[in-house]
Amino acid sequence: MLLNLLTILFLAPFLVESSDSGFNDDVLGLIVFKAGLKDPEAKLISWNEDDDNPCKWVGVKCDPRTNRVSELVLDGFSLSGHIGRSLLRLQFLRILSLSKNNFNGTINPILAQIGNLRVIDLSENNLSGSIPDEIFRQCKSLRAISLAKNNLTGQIPNSFSSCSTLEGVNFSSNQLSGPLPSQIWSLTVLRSLDLSDNLLEGEIPQGIGSLYDLRAVSLRKNNFSWQLPEDIGGCLLLKSLDLGENSLSGGLPESIQKLSLCTFLSLSGNLFTEEVPDWIGDMRSLEVLDLSANKFSGQIPYSLGNLQFMKELNLSMNQFTGSLPESLANCINLLAIDVSQNLLTGNLPAWILKLGLRSVSFSGNKLSGSIKYPSLTSTAAASYQSLQFLDLSSNALSGEIPFVIGNFSSLQFLNMSGNSLIGAIPTSVGELRTTQFLDLSHNRLNGSIPSQIGGAVSLQELRLENNFLTGKIPIQVGKFSSLTSLILSQNNLTGPIPAAIANLSDLQLVDLSFNQLSGSLPKELTNLSRLLSFNISHNHLQGELPVGGFFNTIPLSSVSGNPSLCGSVVNHSCPAVHPKPIVLNPNSSSDSGGGSLSPNFRHKKTILSISALIAIGAAIFIVIGVVTVTVLNLHVRSSLSNSAAPLTLSTGDDFSHSPTSESNYGKLVMFSGDAEFVAGAHALLNKDCELGRGGFGAVYRTVLRDGRSVAIKKLNLSSLIKSQEDFEKEVSNLGKIRHHNLVVLEGYYWTPSLQLLINEYICSGSLYKHLHEGESKNCLSWQHRFNIILGTAKGLAHLHQLNIIHYNLKSTNVLIDRSGEPKVGDFSLARLLPMLDHYTLSSKIQSALGYMAPEFACRTVKITEKCDVYGFGVLTLEVVTGRRPVEYMEDDVVVLCDMVREALEAGRVEECVDGKLCGNFPAEEAIPVIKLGLICASQVPSNRPDMGEVVKILELIQCPSEGQEELE
Repeated sequence: MLLNLLTILFLAPFLVESSDSGFNDDVLGLIVFKAGLKDPEAKLISWNEDDDNPCKWVGVKCDPRTNRVSELVLDGFSLSGHIGRSLLRLQFLRILSLSKNNFNGTINPILAQIGNLRVIDLSENNLSGSIPDEIFRQCKSLRAISLAKNNLTGQIPNSFSSCSTLEGVNFSSNQLSGPLPSQIWSLTVLRSLDLSDNLLEGEIPQGIGSLYDLRAVSLRKNNFSWQLPEDIGGCLLLKSLDLGENSLSGGLPESIQKLSLCTFLSLSGNLFTEEVPDWIGDMRSLEVLDLSANKFSGQIPYSLGNLQFMKELNLSMNQFTGSLPESLANCINLLAIDVSQNLLTGNLPAWILKLGLRSVSFSGNKLSGSIKYPSLTSTAAASYQSLQFLDLSSNALSGEIPFVIGNFSSLQFLNMSGNSLIGAIPTSVGELRTTQFLDLSHNRLNGSIPSQIGGAVSLQELRLENNFLTGKIPIQVGKFSSLTSLILSQNNLTGPIPAAIANLSDLQLVDLSFNQLSGSLPKELTNLSRLLSFNISHNHLQGELPVGGFFNTIPLSSVSGNPSLCGSVVNHSCPAVHPKPIVLNPNSSSDSGGGSLSPNFRHKKTILSISALIAIGAAIFIVIGVVTVTVLNLHVRSSLSNSAAPLTLSTGDDFSHSPTSESNYGKLVMFSGDAEFVAGAHALLNKDCELGRGGFGAVYRTVLRDGRSVAIKKLNLSSLIKSQEDFEKEVSNLGKIRHHNLVVLEGYYWTPSLQLLINEYICSGSLYKHLHEGESKNCLSWQHRFNIILGTAKGLAHLHQLNIIHYNLKSTNVLIDRSGEPKVGDFSLARLLPMLDHYTLSSKIQSALGYMAPEFACRTVKITEKCDVYGFGVLTLEVVTGRRPVEYMEDDVVVLCDMVREALEAGRVEECVDGKLCGNFPAEEAIPVIKLGLICASQVPSNRPDMGEVVKILELIQCPSEGQEELE
């Protein structure tokens, strides 16, 4: 048998063309086909070359009349290899289905030569290359072809339009590109066409209305543009039309209303405008209507109430106004409604929870009033039991959370955040036993967290931040065995952190910051192996931080604001436990000589002896120090006189010191590279090389001996500078900071009356110049602006991780390098000036007007990292809008933050985006960035996020697939 098989493999290329083989054609063709495959699961073990016919082989069917193979169906067999010529022997084959395997290489055009082939299914493999033109050019009886979910590229061949027998086509989920074949609608018997999830582009051609048998069309997730074909309503039998996620525009063609049999219509994720016409209610067969993520405006048509078969309605992310029409109460089969992210007003409709809906989303509108639920009748009880998803977040709802919320026994997702809800959290939340996500944050809830909440045993995420909650964190949170996120920050919670939290092995994110929590941290918290963030900052916690696991690398910002915490992370050692000291009685006599000194005199004598010893030791130490410093100074002066030349300073300025009274030598320190400057016409501080002036001094450009340009900042506050020792210590610390988005401090120069900072030179100038000056004004694309905002945030976050405050963030202190990346400069200069208080500091950096946090005006408020966050928020708005933080008009002063906030409240926030921005901008990114800027620029420091949180939010805005959430 082995010899026979080897003979077959060797002669295979010749046997395909031979008519004199002793083997049955079907057996031979299939055995040779099998020989070219890998069959890891031995699914084809029944295929035996010694059999006279293959009709009983697995995956093979024969025509009972001819006893020849008519179907080869090997779906999901884990086969791999190439589809070879041997299949040509199966001349009676009608169905070839090899889907859900691992076939690779290109599609063999010989398939077209199998004369009776009617169905080809090669979907869900690893096929590559283009679709062979021959398959359609030699098309004889082909009825259906599926090449979906492969790696095919190139254009759909024009010969595709000549295969007039085609009824079903599926080329979805490939990388096909280019326009549709011009004669595609000449396939008059076509019933199903799926070209979704490709890179196709151009216009959908007219003529589709001639396809009377067409039942389903999906062109979803391509790059089609222009308007819909006007004759699309001619496909009278069309039941499913999916054109979502393209760039189609204009209004809806009137002919669509003729699609009376259509049950599925999706136009989501396009650029459709105008109002949705009333005739949409004439499409009585509709079960799914998805018009989301377009630019539809006006009111939601009342005629939608005529669609009594409708199960899903999605009108989210448009610009609909007014209230939801009461007629929708007639849609008795409705299961899901999503009208989120619109401009809807009015109250939450009372009927919305009477229809037995499974999913309801009204988030991101302007709904007001209290939340009303139907009374607990038998009908209402059924409605309660069906609801699984309820999102009412980001509205203006008021009143209390109704107690009947606990009757939603099937609820999995509940979000009421970002409203104005008051009162206590009802104890009935403990009845939500199936709820996985519960968010009541950013409201005005008060009272304590009810202990009954422990009944919600399926919770995976609990968010209650930004409320007025009091009392202790209930130990019942330890019952949430699947909990991954626990966010309770910015409340008034008191008491200890429950040790039961340490039992929640799936916990990843914990934020208990900005509360009044006290006591020590449970040591068992180190057992939380999946922990990614644990923020307990700004509480009254005390004692030692846990040691081990996540807590060995916990960021300082996550534990700051707890002055009584100790441990290596907070750089505060914990007090050691010492044995009690031995106390000697000063009145007892220990004089063995029996002297006559009184007890008081003996005590004074002992004290004087100890004081004398301390004084003598200190004097010896001082003398040694003086001698050592003197020797070192003599050595340094000797070295300078032998090897260093005076540093040349040539400026147009008159220095405040006398040349005759100061040494010719200053101390020049470079942290890396050459420490010598190029001599010549351009000296170190030449006025011709001045780059600019700021609150802390002028900046000049010069060149080092190794050819590198550097920027020299001459500090103009010498009388306030710390001592040389403190100055050098601070500057040396700043010189160690390295980050992609921070300007590098290269070195410094010191004399008592002149201090210079030597910085990395950034060639493309400041962000201010790019936004407001010269030829480059406003010529920044959205992506460039977003990258500048994100890079600046990362630079600030790095500084804050090192416990460094910038103090003076503004667009002139953000520099742009040649690759367009932002670099934050001039950070922490105020740390060199110990004599500055709030008022002095604000006057020295008065050029930062508009960026300065309100704390600068209050002597009693501590300056923290949140001041930088405020400046970053203003800077963000400046980048997005292209406007200065404060602009002076003839009769008015415009403050940027106030202007943007008013526009947001009026629903005109998109108008704030810079009109001269190069290219279009994605509103789904720009609007959340604007909202984030306003949050950062909050008047209340505790309402501003940390810069680390800002970076995460920006990354989510940029990559919504990772879980974007709308900012408030």
